[in-house]
Amino acid sequence: MQTYEEIVFQIILHGGNGRSHAMEAIAAAKRGDFAEARKQLQKAAEELQAAHHIQTKLIQNEARGQKESVTLLMVHAQDHLMNAITVKELANEFVELYGTLQHKEGEEI
Repeated sequence: MQTYEEIVFQIILHGGNGRSHAMEAIAAAKRGDFAEARKQLQKAAEELQAAHHIQTKLIQNEARGQKESVTLLMVHAQDHLMNAITVKELANEFVELYGTLQHKEGEEI
């Protein structure tokens, strides 16, 4: 059975992976590789969904009365996850923007 700290580290891990994939999506779109950009956005979404699933379990446990103390580690995990979600949302916009720019230049997407 995982400790509370190990569970919290899983949120950090998946959040970080999601953020990295989102940044890779932006880089792929910038070089015009929109298939790769979409692939990276999908991977980012999967990682963030995994982190959110863990977060939801912790919230459900707390609602059932299985409370854990709020630690600096958990605050960091929450901050890390919210930052990753924001980066992924912005990556979606960047990929779309690069696609629009390339389309306006007459190149195929």
